[in-house]
Amino acid sequence: MVHRTVVEGGPPMPGPCRVVDRIPAELVIVDRRVALLPLASGADGTAALVVHSGALLDSLIDLFEDAWHDGRPLRPGGGSVGGPPEGAREPDATDLEVLSLLLAGLTDASVAKQLGLGLRTVQRRVRRLMELAGVTTRLQLGWQAAERGWGRGQGGADEPFRG
Repeated sequence: MVHRTVVEGGPPMPGPCRVVDRIPAELVIVDRRVALLPLASGADGTAALVVHSGALLDSLIDLFEDAWHDGRPLRPGGGSVGGPPEGAREPDATDLEVLSLLLAGLTDASVAKQLGLGLRTVQRRVRRLMELAGVTTRLQLGWQAAERGWGRGQGGADEPFRG
């Protein structure tokens, strides 16, 4: 994830990249096991805080995931910032995985653990799904998901609903 000014003047990014207008904190997370936080942003010093497993690391991962979700993907083949992804009014693959696990009876915490996401990320995705479906309860979400065919494979309406 990069700040928009870095993309506008920098080299192409080597993998999936999203752009945000504001980065809440400089940090590096490695394998969801350790995080590095510079002690002084932009300073000449090289000191960093090393954070191992625990509540602080979990919070930093949630912070990154929130910023990642709020970011916009880069346009393919160009360095300029893209708008919302095409079909933004439909759930993405991760949304559908979350929905499928919820329909199978898993709790938000179990879904988060199963998918390697933060609990707040799962809760945010469920809220987004509810907004997309125009509902206010999870029961209504399950009904609307079935009505809209969310969770169906590429084959369409003849395939069984996942979950």
